[in-house]
Amino acid sequence: MAEVIRMPRLSDTMEEGNIIGWLKKVGDKVSPGDILAEVETDKATMDLESFHEGTLLYIGKDEGAVPVDGIIAVIGDKGEEFESLIKEDTATPPGAASTEPASQATKTAATQSAPEPAQVTKTTSSSDGRIKASPLAKSMAKENNLDLSSVSGSGEGGRIVKKDIETAMKSGGSSASKSSVDYSAMASGKSIEIPLSQMRKTIAKRLGESKFTAPHFYLTIDINMDRAVEARKAINAKGEHKISFNDIIVKASALALRKHPMVNASWMGDKIVINGHVDIGVAVAVEEGLLVPVVRHTDMKPLHVINAEIKEMAGRAREKRLKPEEMQGNTFTISNLGMFGIDEFTAIINPPASCILAVGGIQKTPIVVDGEIKVGNVMKVTLSCDHRVVDGATGAAYLQTLQSYLENPLQMLV
Repeated sequence: MAEVIRMPRLSDTMEEGNIIGWLKKVGDKVSPGDILAEVETDKATMDLESFHEGTLLYIGKDEGAVPVDGIIAVIGDKGEEFESLIKEDTATPPGAASTEPASQATKTAATQSAPEPAQVTKTTSSSDGRIKASPLAKSMAKENNLDLSSVSGSGEGGRIVKKDIETAMKSGGSSASKSSVDYSAMASGKSIEIPLSQMRKTIAKRLGESKFTAPHFYLTIDINMDRAVEARKAINAKGEHKISFNDIIVKASALALRKHPMVNASWMGDKIVINGHVDIGVAVAVEEGLLVPVVRHTDMKPLHVINAEIKEMAGRAREKRLKPEEMQGNTFTISNLGMFGIDEFTAIINPPASCILAVGGIQKTPIVVDGEIKVGNVMKVTLSCDHRVVDGATGAAYLQTLQSYLENPLQMLV
């Protein structure tokens, strides 16, 4: 019996997926584990894997957005009737799948050719003229302004994989430019239009809802980081494990959440959930916006483990290789712009968390110590709170505990 393939929900915030391209065409044999297409979600570019065996009978859309649960393909026996399955699917939104007569639908899916992206030239690496490349390879090529048509693929069926991109870059194929936007037209006064990616659409929707739905208020505190600077220097001097200031801040924030559980709570519409675990999301800047990988049970992990997890997930975030479950379920969020020279800022809460901590850079600042003015290392942090969950006194008490941990790092060992 023919099987209808629908657009899966690949992340908790996903409402539609953007089909980048198909690796199979109508009439191709398909086995479980074969990659059918590449789909861009709001958080990553992923392979759409087949769980069925048979022949690809129908493709609902060559390229473009398809809503979650929309019909994107049909797999069955060669020559099997499948049009009735599509016609009966009244829940499918218009445009998610075709409802043409049998012969016409098959003809359309088999012959229609969607336009290639402007920066990509067709190659002979596949029979239908499309470039076969993994999502990671495409991401690396895009970041390094590398033309995929000039790269030879060593993967299955000539597919371009990570090592092929690395080889091409070593041979001089990369460019110094990291931006996928061509700004050259602006030299003549022309404006540039940038199509919205799934990630940017979701950032706009989710943070817009957060900002204008959750009643934000902000609390800022100065923290003397002198002892934290000394502690980090001593730990890194041993050479066994290297840690960053951000690792110390993440750990201190997690321990402070244990003492102030309401700051670790979530607004769920009809109830407040006080989370029994501390899972901190760490905002990572990528080309198209922000991704927030989550460090699970942060309060229970030593600094070097936190460092390794953040570094590894941040690297995969920039390559769009994070799994959806690695970016879900944060109970608190930290956004650190200190490394960009920012002294102080406010951040928009990242649901379902009820708070987010905005961390500025460590600055040499005159401070008063025992009645004397000295130069100290001062860092400003701002806590954005959802007033439906966290009151001012609760947020202030949390910041005082955080301040105590960072100004006396040995407390984190008790």
